[in-house]
Amino acid sequence: MSAPRSMAGGLASLLRRTRALIRKETRQLLRDFSSIAIGIVMPVTLLVLFGYGINLDVRNVPVALLMEESSAPARGVAAAFELSPYFSTRSVRTMNEAERMLMSAEVRAIVRIPADFARSIDLGTAEVQVIINGADANTARISLGYAQGAVAVWAAKEAGRKGTAAGGVTVEPRLWFNEANDSSYFLVPGLIVLVMTLIGALLTALVMAREWERGTFEALFVTPVRPAEILLGKTVPYFALGVIGLALCVVGSKLLFGVPLRGSLGILTIVSMLYLLVALGLGLVISSATRSQFVASQVTVLLTFLPAMMLSGFMYDPRSMPWIVQMITYIFPARYFVTLLQTLFLSGNNWSVILPNAAVLAGMATALLTLSVRLTRKRIA
Repeated sequence: MSAPRSMAGGLASLLRRTRALIRKETRQLLRDFSSIAIGIVMPVTLLVLFGYGINLDVRNVPVALLMEESSAPARGVAAAFELSPYFSTRSVRTMNEAERMLMSAEVRAIVRIPADFARSIDLGTAEVQVIINGADANTARISLGYAQGAVAVWAAKEAGRKGTAAGGVTVEPRLWFNEANDSSYFLVPGLIVLVMTLIGALLTALVMAREWERGTFEALFVTPVRPAEILLGKTVPYFALGVIGLALCVVGSKLLFGVPLRGSLGILTIVSMLYLLVALGLGLVISSATRSQFVASQVTVLLTFLPAMMLSGFMYDPRSMPWIVQMITYIFPARYFVTLLQTLFLSGNNWSVILPNAAVLAGMATALLTLSVRLTRKRIA
């Protein structure tokens, strides 16, 4: 009888120790907000944002609708675009106005119904001109297919009303900024954003967090060196590394993929430096707030790398996302940098796009770098 009792007592002791350890670790976990954030907040955030954000459908494509005649057939074709769930039409009066809107990225396409449209239908030579921003080759192909479908639906209804065979109207497509419809024209500028994000935010956050863990900063704090000087000395090498990475990406995009650079190289360098400062500021803020390499890496991936890939317009058109996710995308600096790169590479020095996006990046860089200095001062105290 003593042996079973001894085994039962040992088992009970084992269970008590195990329960005590579980309670201890549970309490420690509940006190550690970073673990809760990684285990609960991050999965829910990724599920909601990317579940709604990743959408291969193209909807609400902004279109400039130019009617050069007001005949019944012209109004019917215009109505086919206006009632389509895939387009958001804006009426214009002149081709110059429509082209200006396409250049400034206010619209993604122009639908032009020519002046002789009604007469051409009777002759069987009617055409609807569709000019599409071809920077995003995939979106351009899908949008062109939707446009052809809208015209075909109208032609079928018109033929059914008249009791004749459908046909007589064709779509004349034109692609701007990417005549070859090459997807690398769209993807390569976005890849530059990812490279700059990795160098600026992720690498800086990891390196600075490692310094916090090792206590290097505490050793520097007892010297006369100021916090701003410490951060400047730590980040300048990574800024230089980011500029070198930018140069390699620009040269590679031209030599390896043949992507044209239609804008100014100087302007491209300036706006890229602005984004690099934003990324560095994010890395400094995250590392100062977490002071842990593991947590800093997770937070940096969540706040910089994944949004740069999924919510910036690099892979998926934000206009196809729910409106609340569209609003969230404006929080992330990568969206502004993607717009700038695509404009400079494919469109040129379009100041109506460059100036506002560059101004946002400059404001973000100033705010983040100022906050990083203040967080460092707080740590000193």
